[in-house]
Amino acid sequence: MQGQGHAQPVQRPPHDAVLVLLRVVFVAVGVFSAGFLAWAMLLRLAVVTRRSVDSGLLVAAVAADVLSLVLLGSEPGDDVHTTGGYLGITLLFGTLLAAIVYYLAADVRHFQRQREAYAAQTYGYPPAPSPYATGTTPLGMQPPHTAPPHTPPPHTVPPMSRPPLPQPPIPAPPQRPAPARIEQVRAELDELSDYLRKHDGHHEGDYEGGR
Repeated sequence: MQGQGHAQPVQRPPHDAVLVLLRVVFVAVGVFSAGFLAWAMLLRLAVVTRRSVDSGLLVAAVAADVLSLVLLGSEPGDDVHTTGGYLGITLLFGTLLAAIVYYLAADVRHFQRQREAYAAQTYGYPPAPSPYATGTTPLGMQPPHTAPPHTPPPHTVPPMSRPPLPQPPIPAPPQRPAPARIEQVRAELDELSDYLRKHDGHHEGDYEGGR
């Protein structure tokens, strides 16, 4: 069983001005032909979209136009005054109106999708081709992916560290000598204490001699 091959590349849609011109032309053909060529719009739509629905609507529009011609042709005079004639006119103009509405809506929707698909194909990632079309092994049958063996980096032995060199002892900062002001105060205190001691002894001697 073969799968789908390469995806069909999306063609670049025509310019918007070209599309608008074609729509105006085909609608005008249907209108100015009084609805007898309304099937031309559906014919172009069926060729562009290539859908079975549009092809079926083309056949229905052709059949409606033919039936309306038969009904109008069965009219005995130039004027329409029978039920068959009115039915033919109603069928003719009803087919024209339905064909215009459906043609414009379907044509705009088709080219809008084509423009989006073309933009996705141009700026996005294209679909992956089928492995059966290229002769490669399907994804599910591919051998398991094995990671390459991991080679640890070579172990580098750090160089032998040298023993730390002995640091010379830091000498203590020399004590600064006491300021001369402190020595002077100390000497004055010593003199004051000697004076008080002598003064106290003098008073004691006078006290004992008076007794």
